[in-house]
Amino acid sequence: MWIVRVALARPYTFIVLALLILLISPLVILRTPTDIFPSIDIPVIAALWNYNGLSAQEMEGRITSNVERNLTTAVTNIEHIESITLNGRAIIKVFLQPNASVDTANAQITAASQASIGQMPQGTLPPFILTYNASNVPIIQLALSSKTLSEAQLNDLGLNFLRTQLVTVPGIIIPYPYGGKQRQVNVALDTALLQAKNVSPADVVNAIGSQNIILPTGTAKIGQFEYTVDMNAAPRAVAELNDLPIKMAGTSPVYVRDVATVSDGFSPQTNIVRLDGERGTLLSVMKGGDV
Repeated sequence: MWIVRVALARPYTFIVLALLILLISPLVILRTPTDIFPSIDIPVIAALWNYNGLSAQEMEGRITSNVERNLTTAVTNIEHIESITLNGRAIIKVFLQPNASVDTANAQITAASQASIGQMPQGTLPPFILTYNASNVPIIQLALSSKTLSEAQLNDLGLNFLRTQLVTVPGIIIPYPYGGKQRQVNVALDTALLQAKNVSPADVVNAIGSQNIILPTGTAKIGQFEYTVDMNAAPRAVAELNDLPIKMAGTSPVYVRDVATVSDGFSPQTNIVRLDGERGTLLSVMKGGDV
């Protein structure tokens, strides 16, 4: 081979190269970063759309398809687009070219999404924009369980206390916890009482929505003192929602308690976490792509 002939013709050159490799190798080894989760530069931006109660077919036709068309017009350096449509949910993933600017694409996707809302059903909320890449993988799983605390308390502990402290660690991402029960105020309507009182479900919704609001109050200056005016625009306890009037039936008002039951409950669970047979909550600690 030619390299053998060159080595035999110039032996001192190869001796010098071997010495250089021997001297430089320790320095290169010490400075070479090691990571069991190396950074993989495949930028992806996801837009999460929510519209509770809308079927998957309607979500695909009225939201997913419109957003995808607008993204191909307004966003540059798109490698390809993927989407998943479920009942009331749509996840649109925009895969970018390897050298694309994530910040620019994020701004373009946000602008295109805001412009798409005008073409969607009334009440559609802006999407949640999430930037990640192939390096965002779970590295630690934190499981919370207790024999005395309820699922709702464990979920609240992981979401509002533990997660907010761990997220300050450089290079990690912590999504919402799995499992547990998320607090929700429920209004259970009694159809028989609704018909007896001549009240529709829309009347109950409008009554609660119009009387459970936050209004700006301002101040009132009396003499040399200025007082903060506090208006009773929202109930301070869940039980007080029962006392909201809905409509007048003759000379008597119809209250929420007359046709419904208000309870401090939780939304339907979509996932359950068990640890040693006890229900709990799971936190996934993920590695950021740039650290």
